[in-house]
Amino acid sequence: MSRPNTATLLLRCPDQKGLNAAIANLLVRHNINILDAQQHTDEEAGIFFHRVYFDVVGMAASRDQLQKELAEECARYGMEWRLSFAEQKKRVAIFVSKYEHCIYDLLLRHKVGELNCDIPLIISNHEDLRYFADVFKIPYFVFPINKDNKHEQELKEIALLQEYNIDLIVMARYMQVLSDSMINCFPNRIINIHHSTLPAFKGAKPYHQAFERGVKLVGATAHYATADLDEGPIIAQGVEGSSHEDTIEDLVRKGRDIERVTLAQAVRAHLDDKIIVYGHRTIVF
Repeated sequence: MSRPNTATLLLRCPDQKGLNAAIANLLVRHNINILDAQQHTDEEAGIFFHRVYFDVVGMAASRDQLQKELAEECARYGMEWRLSFAEQKKRVAIFVSKYEHCIYDLLLRHKVGELNCDIPLIISNHEDLRYFADVFKIPYFVFPINKDNKHEQELKEIALLQEYNIDLIVMARYMQVLSDSMINCFPNRIINIHHSTLPAFKGAKPYHQAFERGVKLVGATAHYATADLDEGPIIAQGVEGSSHEDTIEDLVRKGRDIERVTLAQAVRAHLDDKIIVYGHRTIVF
C-alpha cells in the first residue's frame, strides 16, 4: 500500500526508444527519489505501459510545476499519463443489496488500514444492511428500485455521488444492473464482483450454472463495470477446487470466501494506482 509523501505516475504510449530515460531524468532533475518502477510492452500492439512510484520528500519543484513539465514531456512521446499523490485519498462509495460478506470484509479491511481511501457513504436498494453502516458510522442511503422508477432513482444516486465527490464505486454484491448513464458517469471507476470465473457463467445464478456443468474449479472475478453485462476489463480472479461431492451450497460457501478476497485485491490495486485499462483488458502492476 502507498506510503505517505509518495506519488504514483501511470503512463501509456506507443513503444519507442528513450521512454524510461525521459521520465527518470525529469524526476531526477527535481531531486525525486524513485522507489519502484515497473513496465510492460505489448509487443504485438507496440504499446508501452509504465508505473513509477516515487518519494516526494525533498522534491525541488512545486506539484504544479512537476505536472506542467510532465505534461510537456509526455506530449513529446504521445503519452497518456496520470499522476496521483498518496495523501489525496480516493473517496469510495460502496453499493450493496442484501449479501453481507463482501461489504463487511471491505469495512473491516478499511478499519484496520488495509485500504488507503475514505468511505463517506454506502448506497443500497434495501434496508437490510443498515446496521453495518451504523457500526462503522458511515451514512447509509436507500434507493428502492423497480422497473418503473430505476431511471429516476439512479439520477438521485448520481447526484448524491457527485455531491460526495466520489472517485470509485464498489459493487459489493449489489444485485442491480447499472444503466449506461451511471456507468458513463464513472468510466473505469466502478468495480463489480461477479461470482464466477468470467467469461464462464455470466448473468444470474452462476453457482447453479457451475454445478450443472460439474466444474472442478469455482471462483470469482472482479472487473470494471461496462455497458455490456459482465464483459468489463478483468482486474482480479480467484479460484478454489471443487468436486462431484460438492453441493450447490458448498459451491456458494467456497465462492463467497473467494469473492471477499478477490474484491479486496481489485479495490486495493485501484486505490494504489496499479491498473491501466487497455481496451477490454487491464495491465495490473
